Amino acid sequence: MKAAFLTNPEHITFTDIPQPEPKAGEVRVRLKQVGICGSDVHLFLGHRALPQPTIIGHEGYGVIDKTGEGVTNRRLGERVVIEPNMPCHRCTYCLQGRGNICINKRVAGLTESGCFAEYICLPEAFCWPVPDDVSDADAVTVEPMAVSVHALFRSSALPGDTIAVIGLGAIGLLLTHLATSLGYRVLVTELNAHKRKLAVAEGAIAVQGDADALNRIWETYEVCTVFECAGSALTASLAAAAAPRGSEVVLVGLSSHPASFTPLKIAREGIHIVPSIIYDHPADFKRTLNLIRRKTISPGKIISRYMPLHELQTALSLAAQGDDTKIVVNI
Repeated sequence: MKAAFLTNPEHITFTDIPQPEPKAGEVRVRLKQVGICGSDVHLFLGHRALPQPTIIGHEGYGVIDKTGEGVTNRRLGERVVIEPNMPCHRCTYCLQGRGNICINKRVAGLTESGCFAEYICLPEAFCWPVPDDVSDADAVTVEPMAVSVHALFRSSALPGDTIAVIGLGAIGLLLTHLATSLGYRVLVTELNAHKRKLAVAEGAIAVQGDADALNRIWETYEVCTVFECAGSALTASLAAAAAPRGSEVVLVGLSSHPASFTPLKIAREGIHIVPSIIYDHPADFKRTLNLIRRKTISPGKIISRYMPLHELQTALSLAAQGDDTKIVVNI
């Protein structure tokens, strides 16, 4: 099969390798489409070092073409979307129901081979059946949508409340789409004018300003939860500084640089800082697929372009520029 390896920062190498064979309890998926995630871009740019050349990519969608021993309830040709983060179900955190922070977590496209290839083998429980009435575009965007579903439901905000979203990358846009669809009022802050327009088209209210200005605006609108989705230390600091009294700040973005906050403000004003990382298995993928099937949400609307696998190097470079909302690679 053809596979794209990230061999060095900003360098993709295409190689012919043997097709993987499914082990007991696994299925083999012939991949059709793979979305490019911000974490793929960080790996591509060398912000996070890989110990060896790796097939990156984890937002995979395809069809089952072979099953391993013990797999009896899956059918060949079945459309599936991949859940790439696989907790061990044995560690302290998994036993607490916190598999999203599992210390032994397997991650397709990071700790093992990912989706920028023609085939991948994974445990059957992490290859979710896609109903016939779910489009390919919505299927390939289930994984990032599940991140937003987890973040919204991790918060204390409820439909009818007002929330704020900082950063309108794929996750921020999907969170905005989800929240407006469920009856939240959403204020968004984003430098990119095109992405602001997309959010406003969803029914969001675009606001800008420094910490003091945002604090006044958010207080006026009675914002109860601020979602930091930009993944920047600066915006994480901004969220903490501007958060209204009694609100919460949900950290969805994944900056690796130190951010700052004023402990007196956090304590005196009763600000809660809440972490949100990936999603819970199996609840969040199930919820996401249910919401799509019920036509409540349509995450595929954020796809801005499709590109072939042999142009993956260019696709990752374009994604790094930050103007696209979601690039999908056709395999």
